[in-house]
Amino acid sequence: MKAVGIHAGEKGAIVLTTKKTKHANRPGANKNEIAFAGNKSGPKIYKGIVNYTAKQGYRPDLRREAVARASTLRQISRPKKGMAEKKLRGSKAKKAADSE
Repeated sequence: MKAVGIHAGEKGAIVLTTKKTKHANRPGANKNEIAFAGNKSGPKIYKGIVNYTAKQGYRPDLRREAVARASTLRQISRPKKGMAEKKLRGSKAKKAADSE
């Protein structure tokens, strides 16, 4: 049985986990992990995931799901921007300028 897993690694890395069909009944030996560094660009990571899964003969729908999950993990790991200060407009802006 073939399976693909994507999870976050250390320092923003994306880890691709695949199951080996050869050692199905040996849990310690039936996983293969490939880590894509966090400093790589998104398209390079996605291309690596697609190339690896295609060469190993995984179904195209699994590839698509793996790339979508990797994209979501990268998006989540990015630092959040602070909220911008709201600018006063119209009459409120005039009142604030007059009071200063």
